[in-house]
Amino acid sequence: MNAALLKLLRRLVQKGTLTVIFSSGRKVVLGDGTGKPAAMHITDDEAEKAILYDPGLKFGEMYMDGRIVIEEGDIFDVLAIIKSNGVENAATFANSIVALGHVLRQQLKSRLPVNRNRYNVAHHYDLDGKLFNLFLDEDWQYSCAYFHPPGISLDEAQRAKKRHIAAKLLLEPGQSVLEVGSGWGGLAMYLAEATGVDVTGITLSEEQLKVSRERAARRGLSDRVRFELQDYRTLQGRQFDRIVSVGMFEHVGIGNYSNFFRKMKELLKPDGVMLLHSIGQVYKPWATNPWIEKYIFPGGYIPALSEVLPPVESTRLLVKDIEILPMHYAWTLRAWRERFAARREEAVKLYDERFFRMWEFYLAASETAFLYDKHFIFQLQLSPSLETVPVSRDYIEAKERELLEFEKTRSRLELVAV
Repeated sequence: MNAALLKLLRRLVQKGTLTVIFSSGRKVVLGDGTGKPAAMHITDDEAEKAILYDPGLKFGEMYMDGRIVIEEGDIFDVLAIIKSNGVENAATFANSIVALGHVLRQQLKSRLPVNRNRYNVAHHYDLDGKLFNLFLDEDWQYSCAYFHPPGISLDEAQRAKKRHIAAKLLLEPGQSVLEVGSGWGGLAMYLAEATGVDVTGITLSEEQLKVSRERAARRGLSDRVRFELQDYRTLQGRQFDRIVSVGMFEHVGIGNYSNFFRKMKELLKPDGVMLLHSIGQVYKPWATNPWIEKYIFPGGYIPALSEVLPPVESTRLLVKDIEILPMHYAWTLRAWRERFAARREEAVKLYDERFFRMWEFYLAASETAFLYDKHFIFQLQLSPSLETVPVSRDYIEAKERELLEFEKTRSRLELVAV
């Protein structure tokens, strides 16, 4: 048994009930005995050393490799106990130096003049479509849903998200809309059908591009909803009445925010409106969790608002509205995690047990980030113009009521072909 790891865990877990079975067979119960209990078994001495040395990276790797085995509860329960106690309590001099190395590497990579966007996107979004079909809603919305009113289903909450975004865009028939990071096309099709706009969606995922085009064609929308394999940075010669970007800003990279907003202003007409929907956090993180960066979202970064607003101000774009959605992604991730776990056998057949554990860990860790690290969603509404957006927010609710009536008559969405 690794005595130094036990000391770290005793310092970390002050509340809750976590049983740890070490490689030696020794069983230690940590915490104050409250809450839902969980138990994990660390199977070998080398795994214990790895976790002690670099917990941010190695805890997830050991779980993926089956060298951490959950004996009671599930990986979410274990992570919830750890996160609720504050992971900063696990810091030692040695693992703090390792964590600093992760920060420095990520900061350097984000500023190198090397375009890895296509690779980074393909790493995650070009996976087998059958994987996403295991846990997403009927429209394959792979971003935070909007649970308004509370308690609605995932499908209803994803429709509410699209409705809320459409209302904030102040769309009129015939307007041109650019969607930066168009996913599998669901939002673009909704905007076109609900409001009569012409939408151009751009993506760096070849798989998403293929599915999006097929879906638009099946719904007879190819004449006013088009998708392109296009990096926003090289888009030239066009301006749009509206720009929307949902769940893409997290992939821009901390070193590129000023360039991003300058490009958005260049692409937006003088009286245009942009809606940016992104994950944020309450403090400057300096780097992404190293396990997430390595296995799930290479090049990703979740900013504090204090890192986003100065680049916006430097472009002279006007901030018309900021809305914070603090718990909606936790609820979304819980729905995804439960759906994914319920179809474990199918996920294992698609890939293998290690891949299943990787995605299970990803979904659980992400959910705990919103529950205990106070991550949130922010929706930032921007415009070059003082007059384009009304001076009160009443228009949002009014437009949502109108869109809700449209949804009652909208033809049923077909399942995404996989």
